[in-house]
This record gives sequence, C-alpha cells and structure tokens, in this order.
Amino acid sequence: MTKRERYQKVIEYFREHVPVAETELIYSDPFQLLVAVILSAQCTDKRVNIIAPPLLAKYPTAETMAKASPELIFEFIKSCSYPNNKAKHLYGMAKMLTDDFNGVMPQNIDELRKLPGVGRKTANVIAAVVFNKPVMPVDTHVFRVSARIGLSTNAKTPLETEKQLVHFIPEDLIPLAHHWLILHGRYICIARSPKCRECGIHEYCKYYKKLIKT
Repeated sequence: MTKRERYQKVIEYFREHVPVAETELIYSDPFQLLVAVILSAQCTDKRVNIIAPPLLAKYPTAETMAKASPELIFEFIKSCSYPNNKAKHLYGMAKMLTDDFNGVMPQNIDELRKLPGVGRKTANVIAAVVFNKPVMPVDTHVFRVSARIGLSTNAKTPLETEKQLVHFIPEDLIPLAHHWLILHGRYICIARSPKCRECGIHEYCKYYKKLIKT
C-alpha cells in the first residue's frame, strides 16, 4: 500500500464513521477558545473544562482580563500545570489583544503567534477551529497517531509531521482531520496500550501490521 493509498483509506473511514468531530474544550467565542488552548498545554481538556469556566465568568473578554493581573488570574488556574507561566501568558495575551488588535482575534497565523503564550500549534488551533483555515495543529496525539498509522514517515518534529499531513490531506478536510486524529489518539490509539482490535483502521496501520507479525 502506498502512502497516498493509506491516506485515502484512512480518510474514507473517518468520513463515513466520524462525520462530525469537534474540540472537546468548552468555549463560546474565539477569545475563550484561546484561553482554553493556552491552559491545555500539558493539561487534559477535562481539567481545562473545570478551570476555565470560573476564570472566564470573571474575565469573559480580552478587555476584562487585561484589567486583571497575573496574580489574580493565577488564583483561578493554580490547579493546572505551570500556572505561573500560564497566568502571565493569559494576562499578556489579553493585553496585547486589547491594545494591538482592538480585542478582535487575528486570523493570520503570524499575527496570532505574536500573542504571549501562542506558539505554532496554538495559532494553528485557532486558525483551524475558529476560521476553518487549512492548517494542521500537531499535538502529542496527532504526532503519535500519524507516526503509528504511517501517515507521517520519519518525522522527528511536529513541524515535519504537519507538513506531511497538509501535503496529503485534501485542503477542505484538514481542519476536520485535525480532530479525527486527536480523538482517535485520545480514545483508541492511546499512548501505552493502543486498542488496536477496536480500531476501524487497523488494516491500514503500519503499527498493527508489525504487531500481528510478532
């Protein structure tokens, strides 16, 4: 099976069996999603969905959060990973969004990455989820699943994985495929004990083929 054929089979499966796939983070607007994504670094979506609502009830907009302080924000998020850094990032992000962008979330990847706490993956999440742009955020799930299935080959970094996925996945499906891969990695192709026999795409998977030969 060629790499292109593998992509075709995997995409066909997900289109048929998972026609709707969305982020599990709770949010109501682009700012709230960005807050949740910043909080989600090294933290589960489940934990973020506990922490973020009280924070956003107090500071629902960039303007209100920019009037707070890292210390005040910290009190809401201290149960997540790296709360000190995230509190500083959230405050700095809200202030820059207010001062430089009039509180309006930029659509451009480069402009998004100017915001404190926003790296390539986070910027791609906002661009894909909010603006439906053909960009592929690569988190640990996407990186692992892509390598196991054989969608990425010899990729040593998230950027290398991203480039291969974007090259082979049809442009209009890239934002949706991002969620396919994340959810598959979260619930089926889990890190330590992947549920290969429950997996609907195991017949196209390089990892599974090696597994059944051992």
